[in-house]
Amino acid sequence: MNIQASSTNSNPSQPGFSFPAEWQPHVATWLSWPHTEASWTKERQELMFPSYIEFIRTIAQGEEVCINAHNETVIQAAKLRLLLAGVDLTNIHLLPNPTNDSWCRDHGPAFLKNPATGERMIVNWGYNAWGGKYPPFDNDDLLPVLIAHYRNLPYVTPGIIMEGGSVEFNGAGTLLTSRACLLNENRNPHLNQAQIEDYLHKFYGVQQVLWVEDGIVGDDTDGHIDDTVRFVNEDTVVAAYETNKNDENYPILQDIHHELKQMRLLNGKQLNIIELPMPDPVVSDGLRLPASYANFYIANSAVIVPTFRCDKDQQALDILSQCFTDRPVVGIDSTDIVWGLGSFHCLSQQEPV
Repeated sequence: MNIQASSTNSNPSQPGFSFPAEWQPHVATWLSWPHTEASWTKERQELMFPSYIEFIRTIAQGEEVCINAHNETVIQAAKLRLLLAGVDLTNIHLLPNPTNDSWCRDHGPAFLKNPATGERMIVNWGYNAWGGKYPPFDNDDLLPVLIAHYRNLPYVTPGIIMEGGSVEFNGAGTLLTSRACLLNENRNPHLNQAQIEDYLHKFYGVQQVLWVEDGIVGDDTDGHIDDTVRFVNEDTVVAAYETNKNDENYPILQDIHHELKQMRLLNGKQLNIIELPMPDPVVSDGLRLPASYANFYIANSAVIVPTFRCDKDQQALDILSQCFTDRPVVGIDSTDIVWGLGSFHCLSQQEPV
């Protein structure tokens, strides 16, 4: 049965629904197959597809991969690419869901779960392509409802703009986000910080919202948290840091570290903060790209980390391997993917068991 609750008075947190931590078991990972030149030109798509397909192959070793594929033509083209790359299609489902772009973290469904009952539901946040930067985005905005019907899950529509990459969860009642994004006038100009926090409490089922100020240079999302700070367990974060004082990101990341040190969790504890280096700058056509090791994705079978063909790749992999001892940490080259201004976390959205 599909139930749409379009009223902002609806409150999924009241019966106990919340957004699980990413390291909790998944039924599936959702992706949106690239098929337009919205993020990558045709030439750039050819360069990025090998890494994108390796990403799919790695996820599929431990869970379903559900891929929004624009139409039957795109489905057949995607299937051919996967088969030619030797990917086992057993766990892969290509679905004829129309899309405009490929960043499923932001336009895909937010899956909530009620731990007491095992019930699941979807939050159908509004999506406007990061403040209207990249029209059209009408198909992407409709995806959560299509997926709710596909999964036969109830869904709720809060009626405001929210992107999955702008919020980070510890699975124990705490959400991390940035003012640069969520308080940007190009998202929900009619809402102040307290009002936005109220939506986060109700529709993500969190009890606490912690704010950093900004995001990294080159991030066209206005400061998504998944490029700077990520939870690796309930009370520990990895935080991007820059050692080069002449780098544009140095003061930004210093400020974030200072903000993190002042934070206290619901139990009164300070955050454990693990420094995660930034890669060397990735520049294309004079444009600084938002390359960050923090944009990793925690799949059932592995933690998948973007690498950028630089000396710091192995250091980042070693640090994250110490954080995640229950599954392998795998690096996949994201140099061509990040040309589209995102990486593996931006591309994916998990569906909890």
